[in-house]
Amino acid sequence: MIEYTPPKVWTWDAENGGQFANINRPVAGATHDKDLPVGKHPFQLYSLATPNGVKVTVLFEELLALGIEKAEYDAWIIRIGDGDQFGSGFVEVNPNSKIPALVDRSGDTPIRVFESGAILLHLAEKFGRFLPTDPGARAETLSWLFWQMGSAPYLGGGFGHFYAYAPEKFEYPINRFAMETKRQLDVLDRQLAERDFIAGTDYTIADIAIWSWYGQLVLGRLYDAAEFLDVESYKNVVRWAKAIDARPAVQRGRMVNRSFGEPEMQLHERHDASDFDTMTQDKIGEDA
Repeated sequence: MIEYTPPKVWTWDAENGGQFANINRPVAGATHDKDLPVGKHPFQLYSLATPNGVKVTVLFEELLALGIEKAEYDAWIIRIGDGDQFGSGFVEVNPNSKIPALVDRSGDTPIRVFESGAILLHLAEKFGRFLPTDPGARAETLSWLFWQMGSAPYLGGGFGHFYAYAPEKFEYPINRFAMETKRQLDVLDRQLAERDFIAGTDYTIADIAIWSWYGQLVLGRLYDAAEFLDVESYKNVVRWAKAIDARPAVQRGRMVNRSFGEPEMQLHERHDASDFDTMTQDKIGEDA
């Protein structure tokens, strides 16, 4: 193994970024002018069906499943591989150039909300669903929501990057982040040992946020790493993940803004509930 000696001053080399080098850069801001489309519904979502994007579409579909018509939304796909997140319109909504980003147009003045956890909290508070009102239960739910926001970068940017996407495989970072991912799974497994859901007896935005990352991980949908991480040993997490995965709203939420995988699971844009029946890629016959 060749030892790396850091230079005195780091400089960016775009060729050394691995599979997603074209979407990473050391500066912020827009690279081109591009307005965002706006549909007819109160909420405009600009996203992609990564785990962070899935959190929001699952919550929207859960709200609509409860008959809350005011939660109708337009979901526009942001192709991060093409650099859509660096368009001027998107940067105005999220200066961090990451999906998902939401514009709430239900009031007199549009409100931008970025960061998936902030979007979940905004919608849960707006509609009074999936966030307990009891102070103790609310605090527990928010604690787990922010646990996910702080922990998942070790899973995605740490383990996922070095195990699946880095241009070369190195033992030390894979071991380091596999250890941390398994520790996090153990945290969840212990939490779920005597309760149905993460924060107690109720299904909340904490479950939605954590399932989108760790639930999909143990279901074998992230990084092709289920066997490597021995996810079946986390029996409580697997039980919980399967129960949430069976919810119809979760199944619909997984499809929205999806541009990869089975064509019948890809709904690139969502503007009406009927789109799930008529506009998936297997039905409209377009390439992903």
